[in-house]
Amino acid sequence: MEQLSISPMDKMKQEGYKLTPQRLAILDVFISSPCHLTPAEVFEELHDDNPEIGLVTVYRTLEIFSKLGIVVEVYANGNSPSYTLLESPEQRHCLICSGCGKVFHFSDCDLDDLKQRLSLLTGFKIEDHLLQLQGLCDECQDAIAIEL
Repeated sequence: MEQLSISPMDKMKQEGYKLTPQRLAILDVFISSPCHLTPAEVFEELHDDNPEIGLVTVYRTLEIFSKLGIVVEVYANGNSPSYTLLESPEQRHCLICSGCGKVFHFSDCDLDDLKQRLSLLTGFKIEDHLLQLQGLCDECQDAIAIEL
């Protein structure tokens, strides 16, 4: 994974948030996972080594991380929202594998013409956007081909 332009820990300190052991443990879960995770999955991942971290703490921490741009909320397969670590603030767009759940971030997203047309058509002032595309990664496509 590429280095972040500003580390999540520096971002938290910069914004006045304490680097608590709970927040660092939750951050470590995301750093070690290539997939998007629901709050319940984060809780499960943490529970054995950190039984003192409750589900409410996970939700509150994800809210802070989301606000700071450390993670981004994604929606996959109609499930409840899950989260994935942002590699940089510019990479708020992602490809989500519907087979294995891996998330691939990208920043090249030229939607300026579409945003301008939609604004003119609807009168809506677009302030931000998030693009998520779902499909199958190379590995899942290969696995399906082998099964056939």
